[in-house]
Amino acid sequence: PHFLFNTLHSISALLSKDTDGARKMITRLGDFLRLTLENSGSMEVTLQQEIEFLNGYLEIERIRFQDRLTTDIHVDPEVLDVRVPNLILQPIVENAMRHAIGNSHSGHVEITAVPRNGVVRIEVKDNGPGIQALETRPGRGLGLANTRARLAGLYGDAARFELANNPSGGLVVTLEIPRDSEN
Repeated sequence: PHFLFNTLHSISALLSKDTDGARKMITRLGDFLRLTLENSGSMEVTLQQEIEFLNGYLEIERIRFQDRLTTDIHVDPEVLDVRVPNLILQPIVENAMRHAIGNSHSGHVEITAVPRNGVVRIEVKDNGPGIQALETRPGRGLGLANTRARLAGLYGDAARFELANNPSGGLVVTLEIPRDSEN
């Protein structure tokens, strides 16, 4: 929900400065909400659908943050049809952006998905302060705890969820989801 409030606030701020940008943001928000509603009853979607949803979200955030945000998404075509939890990436990426941009003038978020030993390995990396930012933030970890619980509920011990400092700086969130989720 705070994503929606942030977006509406950004649209309001853009109206007096950049009406074309505000109009584009409203259109992207509508597309994003439409995709959300279309899949709202689904526990799982294909990774391709999840990436499409994530791209809609990122389009809104790129308008909001302009040149303060860069993103890269690299998905191996072999895993595009793997079923993953619906809306699993957006809160992780939102958290990554908050830390990456919140602590510098520019943020970078990279999302990768590759096959690995019977799972799809998804990593979300940011250039923020790393794991210590999560430990000192009030109300820390609720979204991440929910993500961990969702993965455990859907896949049991077959899924993995980890947080680690990136040796080059920032945080790496790693999810491993079984390629055959018929458990």
